[in-house]
Amino acid sequence: MARFRERGPSWRQSLLALGLGLAVVASLVAAGAAGASAGVVDPDSNGTVSEAEYVKPAPEQGDPYFEAAASDGSWISYENPRDEYRNPYLGDGSGKVCVTLVNENGDPVVGESVPNTSVTIPTNNVTSWHSHADPMTVQFPMTDHYDRPLDADEFGTSPDISQGDGYMDTHCIEMHGLPEDATVEYGEAEISGEHADRIDLVGYIQQIPEGDGWDTDIDPVTAAEPYAEAGGGWTYETNATHAGVVVVLQLDAPADERFEPADSNTDVTDSNGDTNATEQTDGTDGGGDDEMPGFGALAALATLSIGALARRRK
Repeated sequence: MARFRERGPSWRQSLLALGLGLAVVASLVAAGAAGASAGVVDPDSNGTVSEAEYVKPAPEQGDPYFEAAASDGSWISYENPRDEYRNPYLGDGSGKVCVTLVNENGDPVVGESVPNTSVTIPTNNVTSWHSHADPMTVQFPMTDHYDRPLDADEFGTSPDISQGDGYMDTHCIEMHGLPEDATVEYGEAEISGEHADRIDLVGYIQQIPEGDGWDTDIDPVTAAEPYAEAGGGWTYETNATHAGVVVVLQLDAPADERFEPADSNTDVTDSNGDTNATEQTDGTDGGGDDEMPGFGALAALATLSIGALARRRK
């Protein structure tokens, strides 16, 4: 203790500054560590996914597969290779049976992470004339089995289009030509195959819009209902000749097989229907060390200050 007193006030100030500098460095390290850990998403918090969102722009007027749209904006229709017209045509009854598959974060996907898996929705004999309707089956990945993996824009809104948000999110079949008093029934969906345990059946969304079009301003996961509540079918009426059901499925892979959804598969199709490119975005700009911005410069500054004080002490 006597030696410290002998050094005088300048030594005490140097020692104090040295401790302060070390404290600054420690606080910077702690702040950097906190910033880094804040960017890590808990796999169980619905922030990581097992399959990237599949982005498919909806056809615009003049594009292949754009069929028609109501002049008042109440509906929009796209051509679908799996749609069929009854022969003989018995009336204006039309209906859709659809499947929406979303990842753990609620984004539309095509099932690339669950190959050799399928969902089957049984229907009644009113639809037996439709080659894909009795039962209706969707196989994953949809990109391997269908010319148009996603053929409908059933969810979301945009001020620029009649219905939906301008991006495909659902795979459907559609039936045309049923009598206006026909009753269409569907059974509970059955998921089977290699990765059936990775897909949850969220529920069903049934709508009978009575000529006003399908209400897309809903979230499929929160809007889905249990089978008994959805209805299990519908009967056409004079002013309700269009109806449909969407079976909502969601991926649920083990936490250690999920990743942060920085990547998305973007299917860009030109007006001739040709796919120009599949874009991959990784969400980075080449910086590499963004977890602790500015840490190196501040630490160096603190170190220089400590060094200067140490030299003064000698």
